Amino acid sequence: MDFNDNPQEAEFRAQVKAWLGKNAPKFVQSGANVRREEDDSPENIKVAKEWQALKAEAGYAFIQWPKEYGGRSSAMQSVIYTQEEAKYPLPRNYFIIGAFAGPTLMAYATEEQKARFIPPMLRGEEVWCQLFSEPGAGSDLAGIRTRCELEGDTWVVNGQKVWTTVAYMADWAIMVARHDPTLPKHMGLTYFFFNMKSPGVEVTRIKQVSGGSDFCEVFLNDVRIPDSQRLGRVGDGWSVCLTTLMNERFNAGDAYRPDANELLGLAKRLKIGGKPAIENAAVRERIAEWHIQSAGAKFTKFRTLTALSRGQTPGAEASILKLVNASKLQDVGAYGMDQLGMAGILADAEDDDAQFLLAYLAAPGARIAGGTDEILRNIIAERVLSLPGDIRVDKELPFNKLAGSVK
Repeated sequence: MDFNDNPQEAEFRAQVKAWLGKNAPKFVQSGANVRREEDDSPENIKVAKEWQALKAEAGYAFIQWPKEYGGRSSAMQSVIYTQEEAKYPLPRNYFIIGAFAGPTLMAYATEEQKARFIPPMLRGEEVWCQLFSEPGAGSDLAGIRTRCELEGDTWVVNGQKVWTTVAYMADWAIMVARHDPTLPKHMGLTYFFFNMKSPGVEVTRIKQVSGGSDFCEVFLNDVRIPDSQRLGRVGDGWSVCLTTLMNERFNAGDAYRPDANELLGLAKRLKIGGKPAIENAAVRERIAEWHIQSAGAKFTKFRTLTALSRGQTPGAEASILKLVNASKLQDVGAYGMDQLGMAGILADAEDDDAQFLLAYLAAPGARIAGGTDEILRNIIAERVLSLPGDIRVDKELPFNKLAGSVK
């Protein structure tokens, strides 16, 4: 494991720092404006699109993409850029789904479709969303029940999707649906992209306990999708999904804030029994525990970075990062609120201490999105520790023979 940039990486990091130092201050938002309630204001969306376009022009948008599509063909440089950009309170990234949808289009779309959709996706001119999860199929994606039926050269889609990030402002969507319920659940799936302004698409925002409403329910009522917008062959939906998911997990597992350092700062300001809280042995013990977890996650991340730096593919160890960081976020948020007492439940946008309440409220979602704790533990057990896999009695049965499935 190598903790240091090699000469080429160090040179790229210096370039990124210089570019961000010159351009980021023009787009930096105040603490109040980055609160969830302000995230989707028209002004913030406008600024976010301008920032994405500037990044694309400089070659810093979706760096991991191939060069012919506007990237730099470098996963390692993408990580370096993300690390440096995270030091600025920049407009929220509404375009993250494009990072997953783009490579899927690159792999399966026609050349004409790539030329039409990938450049505006890169520049942030069009926002994409991902219609995968359903009320009865989240972690078990292959259990989806949304139906698609071919009528001539058009697919008619009916069903419901949920937890769809930024669907309320999306222009286009990627989606998987079930074309044949008589096949085993992984085999009866087909993958599409379509216009979110199509007749029959109904989007309802979900108000979250954290105060935000990024997530949406999407209802599909006789939505018509041209067969030309199918990605992959009929029945290859699961394979196409894996392309999307592999690119999604490239971004999963990064550290969340607040963390042990924020708790340390809080403990230096607060008093217990008339003395700074940091002098209390129990407080120091708890902060030290989360600091150790953070260090372990950081060094696990270094293993991933080392693999990327050497041109290798990171292993399933990356699942450890999200499993540790998401649950730690919830614990840190709860402890910070406890230390603040009654003030811990106040969500004042101008008060930095509100970060602990917001973290506590957002953490349950973080433990679900991109892979639940249970799914991640299975991945670690099977692919890292080489333990026997779960018994799966449903893999070979027709989907319509499974309990709760469509008939």
